[in-house]
Amino acid sequence: MLVGVMTTQMYMHGIASLKEKRSIVKSVIGRLRSRFNISISEVDHQDTRSTAVLGIAVVSNDARFIDQQLDAILTFMRNDARFYLGQVERETFS
Repeated sequence: MLVGVMTTQMYMHGIASLKEKRSIVKSVIGRLRSRFNISISEVDHQDTRSTAVLGIAVVSNDARFIDQQLDAILTFMRNDARFYLGQVERETFS
């Protein structure tokens, strides 16, 4: 069993409240979860209006599949105009 783990920092401009930020983050989490069948959660900066950190995990028995999934997730997130991605960290564990 292999586990791919990725953290992504999201930066949002023009956010006036935590409610607005949480709306965007929940939408992104829901779309990613349903599209890629992954485990995902906001793991840091919950009380900061313009920043969020998402933790993502993919489980498989094929390292290539994990890399493809994480690449596809990043592409999907980069195409969302409501935020831009900052630091991304990826690691695969066996």
